[in-house]
Amino acid sequence: MSTAERLRHGSSFGAAASAYAEHRPSYADEAIRWCLEPLQNAVPRVADLGAGTGILTAALGRLGAEVIAVEPDPEMLAELRRRLPAVRSVTGSAEELPLPEASVDAVLAAQAMHWFDMDRAIPEIARVLVPGGVFGALWNVDDDRVGWVADLAAKTKRKASKTVLRWRNGDSQANEEQLARAGSGLFTPAETGEFPNGQLRTADSLVATIATHSNFLVMDSHERSALLDQVTDFLHTQPETSRGEFTLPMMTIAIRVRKLPQPG
Repeated sequence: MSTAERLRHGSSFGAAASAYAEHRPSYADEAIRWCLEPLQNAVPRVADLGAGTGILTAALGRLGAEVIAVEPDPEMLAELRRRLPAVRSVTGSAEELPLPEASVDAVLAAQAMHWFDMDRAIPEIARVLVPGGVFGALWNVDDDRVGWVADLAAKTKRKASKTVLRWRNGDSQANEEQLARAGSGLFTPAETGEFPNGQLRTADSLVATIATHSNFLVMDSHERSALLDQVTDFLHTQPETSRGEFTLPMMTIAIRVRKLPQPG
């Protein structure tokens, strides 16, 4: 994805902040715990980077972390503050974190790392982490090993979008290599994990979720409506999805690295 396209897609969510908060799923608790597992802190200090409307922020708080939410989009940040008024939240980006040096034990980014300028973001993340601190990235992805899910992904996903099979067939390695290049000398080699995270949906609620994806948000309104109508028709004609509630097969995939001690 070009820089201009990355910025266009990455800045598209604010106009749909309320719908994003309502329809996007949370992340598997086991994936979050796995990202934080290397830490010894009973109450880790965690920066939720690209926090959006606070989906991961809320999960981290529920799991016992002390959270600082960092989000560049004012509309997304306003929605987070409305939903989580007690959480500390600040305006900032991965490339310019408004946090002191060595001030957090972990930085987590959910559904956000692919929007970063990695060459600028990874050294900045390393700056705010304590030695031995963790940077972890998480994504909720459709399990396209299932036939109807693969067909749905073909209709709704960009070629660059992650799915389980795309992750296993190259995306995971590409992310590891990207982290290795940007974080050379700063972080340990990357580790990856996969965690089941099936979501209870109806055809209509799944369409509402899909409508919050960036490739739909940047479409012309007529094109967007037409494609969403096609997706609705597809879901209402599939035996797995046409009879009320169903479980959408999903996984939370994750990648983590630890900050290396620095010379001097």
